[in-house]
Amino acid sequence: MRIHSSIAFCTLLAGVFLLAGTGYGEPSFLVEKDSLKTPTNWFLLDPIEDGFMGTAAEKAHDKFLAGKSAKRTVVVAVIDSGVDIVHEDLKDKIWVNPGEIAGNGVDDDGNGYVDDVHGWNFIGGADGSHVAEDSHELTREYNRLKAKFGEMAADEVKKKDREEFAYWQRVNDNFEESKKEAEMNYNMYGNMQKGFSNMANLVKKEFGMDDFKLADISEMESDKEEISNALEMLEQLFSMINLPDPSVNEILDVLEGAVEHFEVQAKYAYNTEFDPRDIVGDDPEDYKEKYYGNNDPTGPDATHGTHVAGIIAAKRGNDLGIDGIAENVLIMPVRAVPNGDERDKDIANAIRYAVDNGAHIINMSFGKSYSPGKKYVDKAVKYARKRGVLLIHAAGNSSKEIKPDNNFPNRWYARRGSSDAWLEVGASSAIDSDNLAADFSNFSGEGVDLFAPGVDIYSTVPGSEYENNSGTSMAAPTVAGVAAMVWAYYPDLKPKDLREILIQSVYKPTTKQVQLPGQEELIGFDTLSATGGVVNAYQALQLASKRSKYD
Repeated sequence: MRIHSSIAFCTLLAGVFLLAGTGYGEPSFLVEKDSLKTPTNWFLLDPIEDGFMGTAAEKAHDKFLAGKSAKRTVVVAVIDSGVDIVHEDLKDKIWVNPGEIAGNGVDDDGNGYVDDVHGWNFIGGADGSHVAEDSHELTREYNRLKAKFGEMAADEVKKKDREEFAYWQRVNDNFEESKKEAEMNYNMYGNMQKGFSNMANLVKKEFGMDDFKLADISEMESDKEEISNALEMLEQLFSMINLPDPSVNEILDVLEGAVEHFEVQAKYAYNTEFDPRDIVGDDPEDYKEKYYGNNDPTGPDATHGTHVAGIIAAKRGNDLGIDGIAENVLIMPVRAVPNGDERDKDIANAIRYAVDNGAHIINMSFGKSYSPGKKYVDKAVKYARKRGVLLIHAAGNSSKEIKPDNNFPNRWYARRGSSDAWLEVGASSAIDSDNLAADFSNFSGEGVDLFAPGVDIYSTVPGSEYENNSGTSMAAPTVAGVAAMVWAYYPDLKPKDLREILIQSVYKPTTKQVQLPGQEELIGFDTLSATGGVVNAYQALQLASKRSKYD
């Protein structure tokens, strides 16, 4: 599942609008945060000099890298929903396969993928079609195990199957509860959207307004009971919204997003009859199968992947949209994440594809709660490590403590040990305050390495557009961008060395006690990750210069 704003309403909505997950990025260019105006490029700014908990990337470019020459261009593979490779701010930053001739229908470089000029799509069909939505892994596991155990009672289970039967019982309970909740939320938010829209339209028509805010309501008076009731109800609803001075239309946009999200949940994610895999034409249970999909790395909805790519690599200094974190970087798009849960087979193959085709860093802004093919993903993770590739993964947006068995993929191998070429990233906000840890972010003193900017991140989206989004999906590419910046100048560092540098160079906030994500209680920020800090490009470069042969 894409880890970002698709389920992120808690940073925007409160009271009756409260939902679990991450938050949709506010549509405004400037967002009120703790009485400070937060600029759209806050994630590039310096905590000390600028007062925002960014990466200090601008400071790094201006004060550390000025006059220095990069030693190489770093390739970052973005395994995601797809990337808009013709976006005005990304088109010059897209990886080109040097061994492939575009459009000739021949596998020129012999890597098994025909015409993979700009990457590959593992959830596409040979005819150019695409998997857009897919079910949750929970649903797929429910189907698989139900076929085996059905209505079987515990005393009917063979001894060798008892452990799996216990797992089936947990899956069954989780599925039934999750499906019921999704259907309930779909109906609730649909009704809420309809009611709010009807009241807003009444008021707009009565007073001849296209949009209005809470402050405007106090100036509106009407002798019509219908209008008075609508004004009173809207005033109450406005007070429940956790947005900086929202307008009616902004609230309607958020509600529309909520309805769309739960519609997908109800119709696809928990639908036991839905299986789009025929589009791909492979055998999803055959993990040895590698050569399937198509050469369109954009797909039907590249919003998430494009936003991720822009954070890392949007062209700097071109006076368009945003500046990405890294200068000497290219994006290799690898599409493997649908609107739903990604499949382990696709992720394992996507990692191998990226490694085999020259990626130095792999960004993975996705995750799920079940992983039946984990051992195959583990093999791919080991393969990447052995070949000198650093993997960066978003911790997830469920406000939970992540463990080896509740959040996938992860650095922990199924049998034993873990990868030392893996970074797990939580999301932080712009201000050094008790709200520093994003309310939606997963956390773990052992499982999360560091935090990075992930709230209200302004970046690229398809059609040469830009918007704010929030999520650990945004925090992971922030770290990937910093890693690419360092590795371009200090390429002799091994993945393990670079990982250690990024960890040891974090900025430690002055605020010691922050709100535990998803809760009101205060907790030490240093307990939410192994480092207790936020990624910092300037400090990482300083440390790298001391450990590298390059200066």
